[in-house]
Amino acid sequence: MSTTLAFDVYGTLINTHGVLVELSTMVGDKATAFSNRWREKQLEYSFRRGLMQRYVAFSECTRQALDYTCQYYQIDLSAEQKQRLMHCYKTLPAFDDVKPSLLALKAEGYRLFAFSNGTNEAVETLLTSAGIAEFFEGVVSADEIQIFKPNPAIYQHFLSRAGSVAANTWLISSNPFDVTGAISAGMYAAWVQRSPQAIFDPWEIKPTRVVNSLQGLSEQLASDE
Repeated sequence: MSTTLAFDVYGTLINTHGVLVELSTMVGDKATAFSNRWREKQLEYSFRRGLMQRYVAFSECTRQALDYTCQYYQIDLSAEQKQRLMHCYKTLPAFDDVKPSLLALKAEGYRLFAFSNGTNEAVETLLTSAGIAEFFEGVVSADEIQIFKPNPAIYQHFLSRAGSVAANTWLISSNPFDVTGAISAGMYAAWVQRSPQAIFDPWEIKPTRVVNSLQGLSEQLASDE
């Protein structure tokens, strides 16, 4: 059986800070801090909604996090400006290492899936815009069972949809919460440490592998197969 790779999308394949260019025209030198806070709140809202069992589409978490961040920095963006930022989230760029790495992994026989909290439509639009949709056998979305990562059910749902088993499946993610969630569900997981400043949670659960790029990922995976 070919090894199945479940690629997280936001922050792993797709650079969520690709919105900085548009943000800088609206908030100036606060753009980087604004983008970081927006992303942190987006994830926090998904966690809280998961615990409360009050599901909404991930895009709604993104929109509400944007509203919060505007209030936090006391920046009064117009409805039109917010809509432009939300549109940017639909067309964010892939990291530079993504396309050549996916091409190599596909050629080596790995089964590639996109695995995201985002809806199927949003993820497919994003992957198409970034020019990488062709590499994936399919998209598996938390929206299909209306449960966000890292709930154990979403990882079991992935295995079911992908027709794989945990012992033959790797999650590839830059998000530590996603890595610990996958490992807790019995999968392997590679943490993509895209920044030297990124910290993995000091828990008893450790990544199976740590990489700083998707390039050369197959060599890392092969040592555990």
